[in-house]
This record gives sequence, structure tokens and C-alpha cells, in this order.
Amino acid sequence: MSTAGFVAALLADDGGTAWPGRVPGRLDDLLAAMPAPARAGVRGAARAVDAYALARTGRPLAALGPDERDEVMTALAARPRLAPLLDLVKVPVLLAAGTERMLAHQAPAGDRTGTPPARPLALAPPDDPPLDCTPAADWPARSTADAVVIGSGAGGAMAARVLARAGLRTVVLEEGDHHTTASFRRRTPLERFTELYRDGGATVAAGRPPLLLPTGRAVGGTTLVNSGTCYRTPDHVLERWRTAFGLDLADGFAAHLDEAERTLGVATQPLDVLGNNGLLTLAGAERLGWRAAPLRRNAPGCQGSCQCVVGCPTGAKQSVQRSVLPDACAAGARIVTGARVRRVLVDTDRPGGPRAAGVAVERPDGGELEILSPLVVVAAGALQSPPLLRRSGLGTHPRLGRNLSVHPATSVAGRFAEPVTAWEGVLQSVGVEELHRGGILIEATATPPGMGSFVLPGAGRALRREVDTADRLATLGAMIADRPSGRVLGRDRTLLRYDLDPRDAGRLMTAVRAMGELLFAAGAREVLTGIPTAPRARSLPELSALLDGVSARRLHLSAFHPTGTVAAGADAQRCPADGAGRLRGVRGVLVADGSLLPGCPEVNPQLSIMAAALGVAERAVAAG
Repeated sequence: MSTAGFVAALLADDGGTAWPGRVPGRLDDLLAAMPAPARAGVRGAARAVDAYALARTGRPLAALGPDERDEVMTALAARPRLAPLLDLVKVPVLLAAGTERMLAHQAPAGDRTGTPPARPLALAPPDDPPLDCTPAADWPARSTADAVVIGSGAGGAMAARVLARAGLRTVVLEEGDHHTTASFRRRTPLERFTELYRDGGATVAAGRPPLLLPTGRAVGGTTLVNSGTCYRTPDHVLERWRTAFGLDLADGFAAHLDEAERTLGVATQPLDVLGNNGLLTLAGAERLGWRAAPLRRNAPGCQGSCQCVVGCPTGAKQSVQRSVLPDACAAGARIVTGARVRRVLVDTDRPGGPRAAGVAVERPDGGELEILSPLVVVAAGALQSPPLLRRSGLGTHPRLGRNLSVHPATSVAGRFAEPVTAWEGVLQSVGVEELHRGGILIEATATPPGMGSFVLPGAGRALRREVDTADRLATLGAMIADRPSGRVLGRDRTLLRYDLDPRDAGRLMTAVRAMGELLFAAGAREVLTGIPTAPRARSLPELSALLDGVSARRLHLSAFHPTGTVAAGADAQRCPADGAGRLRGVRGVLVADGSLLPGCPEVNPQLSIMAAALGVAERAVAAG
């Protein structure tokens, strides 16, 4: 079906401005990049809304005038059972609308080809460090290596650097493509979003409630599209991993964290580019007496473009394709792009039991190549490594794919009297650790227009007013240190299941109230909760009363840090990998990504993953 009528009704397009009329085309492009189930879900929900209009007025949305459309959308939004359905389809529409509105407000008259950011950037980004990248189509059908690393993200890059520096002929396989800093400046944030994320950013874990779980798919993995926030693994987490799981890598972890920080240039973000979103958060925390400070990030020279999650357009963020992989390539590593690993090859006739023999790789055209190697490092990520191991006949451990933690997150916004323009400044700028001992980490997080996980309330003219005054919103996000409540299923296609633990549901509701309290302390006139049935409160008592009547299942949840699905530890019954990251049941297969962390790290996990991978690779080299 055409989305034009639905979009016009949702955004109250009366023809007075041009940009809303371009949203349906942008939305169709976005849907085309999503997996078929997500695309069908959005279109099905849009059809349901159109059917509601037909039942109410006798005509579809496209045949109604602006006033009639607004009456339909207002009535729909007021129905508690239908409001969540409406919010489902608002997410991609607001993504598309944010892009078109940004272009209309920022581009010179008559010019919509460029994507100038709100904050002026340097005339040209620094050149990217050289990488030895070869498309899979150009790689030989059969080749050999001393080590093959599957995945080029935080763990894979670190492992590849260690192996290459040790003199091993190392090949890194990446399913996505290599993207340059210069290319980020030529495309809108939304266009980059659909290219840099798996499933066009629409990966969803089914459950109660369902949650969005976007992960990167490009050279650099998710480090290319994360916030740049770099927390060291808390000491109490390392102690738990050491004592409860027997994770050998926890010994010497501090030195490995130091090395990761040096490699990434991690430092506290200076105040001059925090932006109003971060400054208001600091002000509110100070008034409450809460612990808060600018975050430590891997972005020296950050210009505050607020585009970290779609590839930094200035080259300031030191994701691993700028910081680790260049060193690996300088030491002799090679990267193959567009390379989906079908299976790890295993020699079952070797004395001493099965041993890795290499990998079989699928090219984009459906052809296949083989790379023979006695050492295979699995670093495809916590969501992709379990299916890969199953395809390889290495997925027999009963805990493989279980133990999934995802750091469930939700957002809240505060409306202020004066413009905040949250997208001018650092995307993730301030950490509030007052509730961190209780498993709640609050961070001031903004995104390019329309791209936040927060959903604006209302429909029709009410929603349009929210869109037109979004510059007065400051936004916060909270992550919950969760119990491992999910599973990665599937073999050829990854299927995710995650049911929120009751304890973590309570933490999320506590987090929403705390974020509201912080925003009110900073001077917000009202707080927007993102809950369809309780969308706004104008005081802290009103917010508390609203939250007493809803559950966490009404929140818009997302997650960004999957871990634990090939957990490493001493207990062979609980952990598919041993305490040094070696996959049980086969020699020559290492695990070096977030899947080996046995529990939620309770902080943004890039440094934790890099330190663990460094330990895995160094031990393998030392063992010969």
C-alpha cells in the first residue's frame, strides 16, 4: 500500500510546507532496507490505521481532508488499546521526517543534495589511516593463512592486531563493507543508518516486551556506530567474573584496559563541545547532589556533530577501523569485505580430537571461497557467533546462545522554555552514576533529528507540534544491568528471544522516575515519558502518579550491548568456552567478542570486549 495518506495524517501535512510531502518517499527507502518481517509489520500497522479511518468515516485516509484526518488520528491516539499500534509505525515515520525536516532547515534554498550538520565542521576530515581491504569477489577461491578472524569489531580487531604483530599471516573477514569518513559527509544520517547497521537497524528481539537491538555491520563493527563512550569494567564485575565463573582473563584485565584506552585515545570529554543537552544534565544533577560528570570517550578533537551512531563525519571518534585495524594491517593483516562466513571448517581426523581447519565464506554473488587455517577466532558478535557455530557443527554445548544480556534501555525527554537543540553537541555527553550501584546508569544522549529511540507523543496536529518544537527537548537514556534473560536461536538466520526479568522491569521504572526528577531539577517545564497511555507530566508528583499506573512493558525499549552467548569460564557445564576463551570440544577455535563475557558488564562494553580479546589472543600466542 502507499504510505502517503498515512504519513500525511500522522504528520498533519496540510501542504503549507514542502518537507512533509517528501517523507513518504524517504520512508519507503527506509522500509526497503529493513528485513521483510519488520517491513511487513510496519505496513500492516499502517493498513490497520487506514482501516480504522475507513470504518470511522467511510473513506480511506488518502481521501480525507486535513481536518478529517486529524479527527481520525486524535481519536485513534486516545484509544488505549490502539495507541501502542500507532506508536509502532511512528518510529520509522519520525526517522524519515527528522531527515527531511533537517534537510529543509539546513540546506541552502533549492539545494537538498548535501547534509550540512547543525554545528559547523572542519572543511575536510583527516585522511583515514590505510587499511588493506579486498572485496570477497576479488579474493582467491582457495587460500591459506596462519589465523582467520571472523569479525572486525572491537574484539576481532584487537585479536587481529595481536596475531599479526606476532608474525602470523592473519586474515580478517567482515560481512559488511568499508566506509570512509569522507563518505559519511556525503550522505544524510538516515542513509548511513540503513547501510551501517544489520537489518537496516531494525533487529528486534521478540519477547515481553519486544525490544530493538541494533548492531553494526561494516569494517569496524559496532564501534563504527556506537556513542564513543568508554567505561572501564567495574572492579566488582571483574571480581564476580573471576570468582563465579572462573574467567582466567580477569587476571591482568587492568593492564589490558590500559592498553585499550591508550589505543583509542580515551579522555574525559571537555565542556566546550558537550552541548546544552549535557550541560542541563550536569546542572540538574548538581541541584540534586547526584554524582555526574562528562563521559570519557574515544574522540579526541570531537567537534560535537552528534552523529556518532551513524559514523563520525569528522574522523574524531577512534573506532577500531581508525585505531586498531590500521596497526594490524601495518603488521601484515588483510581484511576481506563482503565476506559472510558460512561455517568453520573442522578436521575431525586429527590426533587429539577435532581441530579447526579454516573457514568457508559466501561471496555477495552467492559463490564460495575457502581459507585454510589452523587457528580461527570467532568474533562475529554475541548475536551472530552462536548461529555460526551451529552451522559449523560446533554448537552442541547446551548453553550456547543462552545467557544473553542486552543492557535494556529507555529514554525520557524534558521540555524547556528556551531552545536546547540537543543535536548540537556531543551525542552521549554526561554520565549520571547516582543509581549505578543499583544497576541503573543514566547518560545524557541526543541523536540527529528523528533518530532517537524516544517516541514523541500524539498524532496528527498534536504530533506535528511536538516535531516542530523538538529543539526545546533535552533527552536522557538509562541502561539497566540486567539478568541474562535472552537466547540467540537459529542456524542460518538469527532469531532473538528476550523476556524482561521482573527485577529489571522494576529498575526500568525506577530509572524513568529518576530521569524525570533530574530533568525537572534542571528546569524542565514538563517531562515526556514515551509511554503511550501516560505521555507527559508537569511535576514530579504527577510523574510518580502516572508511573504507578503502568508497567515496564509499556515502555519503548531498546538495547545496544549484547553479551554472554558463548560465555567463557571454568565450569564446563555452564560455559561453552573455557576461562581462556577457547571453544570447548575443538582445538584451534577462540572466542574474542562480547559473547564471551559471562555477564552484563554494567557499563558501555567496548573497553571490556577489547581487553578480553587482547587477553584471549595474547594467551593463544604465548601457547604457540
